[in-house]
Amino acid sequence: MVVDVSLPTTTPSAAPRPAPAHPDIPDAAPPRHPQGGLKGVLLPVAVVLAIGTIFVSVYLAAFHAPKPHDLPVAAVGSAQEIHRLEGGLEKALPGGFALRPYADESAARDAVEHRRVYAAYLTGGGTPKLLFAGANGPSVTGTLTGAFGAVAEAGGHHLAQEDILPASSGDTRGLSIFYAAFGLVLAGYLFGMMTYQAAPTLRFRQRLASLGLFGVLGGIIIALLAGSTGFGALPGSFAGIAGMTALMAIAVGGATMVCIRWTGAAGAGLASVVLLTLGNATSGGVMPAPYLPGWLHPLSDVLPVGAGVRAIQGLAYFHNDGLARGIAVLAVWIIACAGLLYLRDARSARRTPAS
Repeated sequence: MVVDVSLPTTTPSAAPRPAPAHPDIPDAAPPRHPQGGLKGVLLPVAVVLAIGTIFVSVYLAAFHAPKPHDLPVAAVGSAQEIHRLEGGLEKALPGGFALRPYADESAARDAVEHRRVYAAYLTGGGTPKLLFAGANGPSVTGTLTGAFGAVAEAGGHHLAQEDILPASSGDTRGLSIFYAAFGLVLAGYLFGMMTYQAAPTLRFRQRLASLGLFGVLGGIIIALLAGSTGFGALPGSFAGIAGMTALMAIAVGGATMVCIRWTGAAGAGLASVVLLTLGNATSGGVMPAPYLPGWLHPLSDVLPVGAGVRAIQGLAYFHNDGLARGIAVLAVWIIACAGLLYLRDARSARRTPAS
């Protein structure tokens, strides 16, 4: 008997086809690079000390001996009186003030209320008078009353003072906006890092939705805590404060995500230097931008924190000063960050072979 031991003939199956592309772009986390040995010991020390050195250097440069540089102030009086005032201010604080003549007290008062100037000196009527806004903070008030008081005393007069925009009773030191902004920036920085740690494969649209949700909820929480329903530190409208802080949170969170997505492990350090250190130091929450050194001053207008803080101060006290610019700056940051994240994710998707 012959037994057929031949193997059955099988038809090879067709090669598997790549799965159709998902409309959402996968967003894989940056690869980890564990280091051991001497490099693993020294690298964290070097990075953290470098960041700490930058932090201390920036804050000491900005606040160890703060003084204004061309702080805009108004003057009402004759040309001779204004000229005498300009000389007295230059003697009291060289380079500290930029004097702007105004026609009358009403125009000068309006300029202070809208923060086009930080004070107005009225020379007429025998007794000079200083109009200022206590909402700018005690440091600014001290600078103004000291310098203008010295000018008045040199002319044999006692300086009358009027605080036309005092700080809220819940913000006696004028630092609430700074602390609220600092907390929000810290939260945005942590969100930007944690979104890749907690959900490394989250898709692009889902990650942006998470960022938006974080910003909206963060804005509402800050408005509740700082507004009239909380500590009463910010007298502005609830919707305005919540909206601006939400934009700040989204911009900072998005910027941190971009740093991490494009530079990997180095992104956390880069974001901490740009957003936490430079951003908060130049925010204007402690002192306005004219008090900053020349190399830090321009950052106040372009970083998300400075633009947002000025807009919130305007909402709270200064008739929406800085609001339009703040919205524009933050919108540019948010759109740019979303675009950079999309480009990075699209590039990663093209490099991933189909399986």
